[in-house]
Amino acid sequence: MVDFAARTERLDAYLEERGLEAVWFARPNGFAWLTGGDNVVDADADVGVAAAGYDGALRVITDNIEAERLAEEELPDAVAVESFPWHADSLAEAVAERSPAPGAADFDVPGFERVDGSRLRQPLTDDDVERYRELGREVAAAVETVCRNLEPEDPEYEVAAGIDISLASRDVDTPVVLVGGAERAERFRHYTPSDATLGDYALVSVTAERAGLYASMTRTVAFDAPDWLEERHRAAARVEATALAATEAAAAGELTDGGDGADDVPDTAGDVFDAIREAYDAVGFADEWRKHHQGGAAGFAGREWIAMPDGDEPVRRPMGYAWNPTVQGAKSEDTHLVAADRTETLTKTGQWPTHEVEPVDVDGVPTEPRELTAPVIR
Repeated sequence: MVDFAARTERLDAYLEERGLEAVWFARPNGFAWLTGGDNVVDADADVGVAAAGYDGALRVITDNIEAERLAEEELPDAVAVESFPWHADSLAEAVAERSPAPGAADFDVPGFERVDGSRLRQPLTDDDVERYRELGREVAAAVETVCRNLEPEDPEYEVAAGIDISLASRDVDTPVVLVGGAERAERFRHYTPSDATLGDYALVSVTAERAGLYASMTRTVAFDAPDWLEERHRAAARVEATALAATEAAAAGELTDGGDGADDVPDTAGDVFDAIREAYDAVGFADEWRKHHQGGAAGFAGREWIAMPDGDEPVRRPMGYAWNPTVQGAKSEDTHLVAADRTETLTKTGQWPTHEVEPVDVDGVPTEPRELTAPVIR
């Protein structure tokens, strides 16, 4: 159940700060964040079939095709649904006509400014965290079930299909499914599935979504492990451990001041990125960060933001973080919840092997070992 009080409190502050009367969300993740419902009919569309708005009260505008179904199946009774004739208006025009002004929206509405929904969705609320835990367990269980049954002769696209089916049976969508066998996983960072067989080893990476929340993870399965695989995976895992420790320090405001609390400037995604870049250098793969993005905050998007040099996004808690460092042919990735009192791996079943990994010694970053996902060697 969505914590409407927490959401409307943020929206009240946003409207007051911007001098606005209303704000609207029609992109699927924004709609899901505000209402807990799903406004998707066409999965290829950037904007859903309904817009959820707040102008002191919560309401949804959609056409007469969708209104009854959304009211009965997707939305709580607290959210009023208004409809317009499907042939008379576009969704944007209907919002412009029916909303108080001035307003903002996360899609193109005539006369409205654009809202950055990502900033409003951070940090997660308590109800988000509970649903995120459930999603993480489901995603890990589905992916690991498929991975435990892989064989060297399996085509990549069949493995991807199996993951899609396994997740769909749990009411989870899969916007990203990457399966790379030995030849392609070493060559490409985004190993979109092909008809190539897995061969000596495989990387399986997934970003999965349910009710607007996204969880990402990677699993490595080796049948005849290349000589370099263990070294490169360990290096990527140390970078992930460093990124996670730096995130904790940044969320506590202790990263850029070395942990002494002297600096009252909020720590940012760019500060965490600096620690990641140092970690790559320390593990002997200084330029690997240039080959692929390193991940970042996760929640109501696969990445609410991706860490980049000089990134100014604030590091918040409680929040999901999915760091995905790569070293050619190897990748270490899970979704973690960073909260004030704990950090926990969300994409975890307890049935997949882990290994103890030490973060790199970077100024301001704790170096206590972490239990991160290990490759399976068969």
